[in-house]
Parts: sequence; structure tokens; C-alpha cells
Amino acid sequence: MDSGSDTAHDSGVKRLRVALLGCGSVGSQVARLLHEQAGDLEARVGAPVELVGVAVRRLDAPREVDLPTELLTTDAEALVRRDDVDLVVEVIGGIEPARSLILAALEHGASVVTANKALLAEDGSTLFAAAEKADRDLYYEAAVAGAIPIIRPLRESLAGDRVTRVLGIVNGTTNFILDKMDTTGAGFTETLEEAQALGYAEADPTADIEGFDAAAKAAILASLAFHTRVTAADVHREGIVDISASDIAGARDMGCVVKLLAICELVEGDHGTAVSARVHPAMIPRSHPLASVREAYNAVFVESEAAGQLMFYGPGAGGAPTASAVLGDLVTAARNRLSRVRGVGESAYAQLPVLSMGETTTRYHVQIDVDDRTGVLAAVAQVFAEHEVSIQTVRQEGRGVDAQLVVVSHRASDAALAATVEALRAKEYVHDVSSVMRVEGESDQ
Repeated sequence: MDSGSDTAHDSGVKRLRVALLGCGSVGSQVARLLHEQAGDLEARVGAPVELVGVAVRRLDAPREVDLPTELLTTDAEALVRRDDVDLVVEVIGGIEPARSLILAALEHGASVVTANKALLAEDGSTLFAAAEKADRDLYYEAAVAGAIPIIRPLRESLAGDRVTRVLGIVNGTTNFILDKMDTTGAGFTETLEEAQALGYAEADPTADIEGFDAAAKAAILASLAFHTRVTAADVHREGIVDISASDIAGARDMGCVVKLLAICELVEGDHGTAVSARVHPAMIPRSHPLASVREAYNAVFVESEAAGQLMFYGPGAGGAPTASAVLGDLVTAARNRLSRVRGVGESAYAQLPVLSMGETTTRYHVQIDVDDRTGVLAAVAQVFAEHEVSIQTVRQEGRGVDAQLVVVSHRASDAALAATVEALRAKEYVHDVSSVMRVEGESDQ
């Protein structure tokens, strides 16, 4: 079936029909743009693009856009199985029923545009396989970083290059919180409350502050960048709930700022090339481009062998920005339907292994509360040496009967650093290892 060849009854002109799944913040803006920009979209696609149905949970729910009642339906399954639907836009989120609806849409001959990062990160391979079998498109620019074009550059623009690292701030809520903590000196709890009051954080902010949202996006970015299937379960994840004002101050003393980073990189080791994918707070130098990303903005920093360093920056969430990315995909998928071609599918030929966090190496900033007496500094240094963690710098601040040591290491494996911390905490002269923070964005010295 190729309903893209159908014609409108009144004009004989090819008409592409769109079904929209979800009419929340993003879906409402998609519907609005389809209506307001109908003329421009027709010119860009080469045919009229018509919204023929919108699946919602409740017909009487308030919405950001007025829609004709005849477009609304609570039967999403029937909508995606309509023979006259050419393109399906999924913006309901979550795993089910989104997965079943997307699979049904592809099976019935529709191309699909989705913003569903959680589903792509958990079961993207199933969706891509279904799209290939149906010979239809599956586009998902809006799944990562809102309006920022990052999926298409990785999938197409850099297809002739070798990407080696992707470093990104991909969650606006956590960036807003950490930015305010840095600029005001406030603690985590009060800054989270401010973010909720301003609408940057949900009433239940768990997905953001615990790193789940960023981890899903990291899985998608790593899969694209390194041509390897990476799922959310492969991504090491830490949130920002334990970041204190003291951690922020410690970063400032080093000329750094704390960001929640999604880090995807190729790692060369004794057994060949592997992929590392992780999300965690880290200190980065204030001179690094990502350090200047403020408020709820997102940015993705890409390093490749030929192109060098590239940065993509902009609003990472919100109804209108995300809808912009959806419409961009919709135009491409619509053009492909008219031309009877299929765009780029999944590229997972490399099938590289994914490293565990314990095998990943980086630098560390460690604060240790110790007895303020002779020999303690040497003893602490010995513990680091025993676990093969090399010290780059150490600073000691006396506070009466006790002192604080601030140690910055050279690159070491996460497993070695964890063993070092465990050994330190067992020493009688150590009161506490009060903070462990990774240091990213600068070369080892």
C-alpha cells in the first residue's frame, strides 16, 4: 500500500494525511503549526499535508489549541490502522501503548515521526526493524535536545566522518538547578523548588534529577555516533540529588563548574575499540564551551576525526521548540513518501562492546576529612598509590583538630577510584570522604 499516491477528491492533487498521537504541550504545537504553516509546508513538501485525526485520552480535556471535534478520537489503534493515513506523529511518550501504536502504523504502511526518547532507548531495535520491513521511515529528531538539530548531523552530515566523542548537557531541568546553585550559592532543595515554581521541573522531578531522562538520550546519541546498539540499560547513570553547595564551591575553587553530562565516547584498549556511555555530574573548566550553557538550555559537543569539534546549542525542551523538530522530520518523511523512497535507517554495523563503568577512565576531585597531624597526607597518598590512582594535585586546609584534603587525580579507572575511596574510609585517620566528583573536559596533565 502506498497511500501517498492517493488524490484529494476535490482537486486531483496528491494529499498526504497525518495522524497525530497525543495532544499535550508538544502535540498541540504540532497541530497548530500544521494549520498555520499549511501553505509553506505544501510548498516545501510538494503536496498538501493534512491533519486527519488526533488521538487523545479524553475528548473534553482542555487543550492549548482549538481542534475540530471530528478530528479527535480516543481510539488510537483504529487511527493508526486507517488506510488513508500516510504519516503518524507519536508524541504521547512512554513505552506502551506507544510501541504497539508505532509498530501498527508501520505495519499498515505509514511512516512515523516520534519524540519518544524512552522507547527508542529501551527498544529502538524493534522499531527500526519494523520500519525496514515495512520500507517506511522512522524519524526522531525531537527525541534528543528539543529543537537542537543533533540527530540528523550524527546520522547524515557526519556519516563520512569518525565521531570519537559526544559530550552533552541534554536535560534543561538539571542544568537550571546546577546553574542557579553556582550563581547564587543556594542549596539543591531550594533551587529545585524554584525550578518547579517556574515550570522548569515537574511536580515529580525524578526522571530529570535522577538522570533517567539524560540516560535515555545518551543511549540514542551513542547508538548513532558509534553505529552500535546502545540501550538505556547500558548507560551508567547518576543524578544530581547529592550535589551540595560545598561541591559547587569546590568546583569554583578549581576554576570549574558542575554540569550533569551525557558522555559517549570511543575507548581504545588492549582488546580493541569499545563504547563508553554514562551520565553523571562532573566538573568542567569554565573555559569549556559547555560551561557557558546557562539556565534550562541544552548543548551537545561533538568531536570527530575530520570535522574536529562541533557544538550544537539551543532550547532543549518546550512545546514549540520540540514541535519544530517534529515538523522538520515530518517534511522529510512526507517528501520521501511522494518520491517513493526511504530515508536513512538504523546503522548498527559496528556492534562494538559497551564498557562497564568500572572500566571507564576519567579524572577525579576527591574531598577527604582527616586528622590534622603529621604523616596523614603521606598516608593518604600511599592509599592512592596502592590502588594505582596517580595524584595530580593536592591541597590541604587545616580546621583545628581536623583538616580537609582536596585531591585531584590523573586519569584512572572508576573501579580503581572506588577501591581507593573504600580503603580510605576504613582508615582511622579519615573522618569522611565527603565528596567524589569526576573532572571532564580537559586533558590529563
